[in-house]
Amino acid sequence: MSSSNSRTFDIPFAVPFTHRLRFTDDILGSDQQVLLDVLEPSGNQLPRVQFWVDGVVAEAIPNLIERIEQFRTHHQDRFLSVGNVQTVVGGEAIKNDVHVLECMLKCINHADLDRRSYMVVIGGGAVLDAVGFAAAIAHRGIRLVRLPTTTLAQADSGVGVKNSVNLFQKKNWIGTFAVPWAVINDASLLHTLPDRDFACGFSEAVKVSLLKDRPLFESICQNARRIRERDPEVTGPIIQQSALHHLHHITRGGDPFEALEARPLDYGHWSAHKLEVMTGFALRHGEAVGIGVAVDTVYSSLVHGLPVADCDRVLHCLADLGLPLDHSSLHDTNLLFEGLEEFRQHLGGRLTLTMLRGVGDPIDVHQVDAPKMRQAIETVAEFAKAYCRCDEPATC
Repeated sequence: MSSSNSRTFDIPFAVPFTHRLRFTDDILGSDQQVLLDVLEPSGNQLPRVQFWVDGVVAEAIPNLIERIEQFRTHHQDRFLSVGNVQTVVGGEAIKNDVHVLECMLKCINHADLDRRSYMVVIGGGAVLDAVGFAAAIAHRGIRLVRLPTTTLAQADSGVGVKNSVNLFQKKNWIGTFAVPWAVINDASLLHTLPDRDFACGFSEAVKVSLLKDRPLFESICQNARRIRERDPEVTGPIIQQSALHHLHHITRGGDPFEALEARPLDYGHWSAHKLEVMTGFALRHGEAVGIGVAVDTVYSSLVHGLPVADCDRVLHCLADLGLPLDHSSLHDTNLLFEGLEEFRQHLGGRLTLTMLRGVGDPIDVHQVDAPKMRQAIETVAEFAKAYCRCDEPATC
């Protein structure tokens, strides 16, 4: 606070939020009450609800739109369904064309949604990002209910409070922080996910376990091949633990909107974001994160004292999950290292990266030893070649 004679007043304040996270097995079937319960009425008025669906998911689950229509029809006494189910382009394409955002806003306006209306979005992380951004800026915020359809979104991004689209060939350049009204992680929405995309989400689970939870890291390592085979007894609990770590970081970590200088949950992401752009998004986000985590883990071993045994376990774990650990773009280090400045700009202030002294022992660093980072990249690439040659030749 200022002195009594001052004309300057600095008054800290907090805004209360509730982050609602649910886990279900069949959200449009036996568990549909969970979705109904988060669509709260406004006084004596039924809430207006608009459904948005990832086009890729709609094609993969042929009866998805039909089930949504049945849900809307059967519960007309609980909410007012507005317009048709909106299907949008899936994958990174929805984030790469800013004109898609304008189309979404026109649709929201035409539906007369307001701040107490709901947008229910079913899709992968990119669709959640883009539709979430439209919801966040329309009327300065419409209630958003996310139903993530990928392991990556269920374990990580879908639980977060960030929305964005890409611009200027930079990942997530335009966006907002906005707490979703609710997130429902439904197991049935993962059934048709391709194996490649199924594996992607577990790179983020490895990441968060390295930062926060050695027992979880050990479990992922021990069960990596069962995860790759999509054993639900293993994958379900790991997705839930990863999601809860992200939720607790957001709600209890003291910096939900990244006002401080560090982004610890973005371990391995400075290179991952750049690699996605450099490869024209041929690399999935989860694959790029896997490579980025591998590189920063080896770098942490070379520079910051991470035990070599732990470093080796990380590389084997990521490879056993079926994630690629090398790409030709990774070796264009002059261009790749531009990602460091882009990472710094995205947050502002001085460069701050999270590295590891040990599993569960992250540290913030403010500079990068470029020769050591290049050495880390080559070490990861050499491991990837050896793993393909000796361990999993059929996947290479």
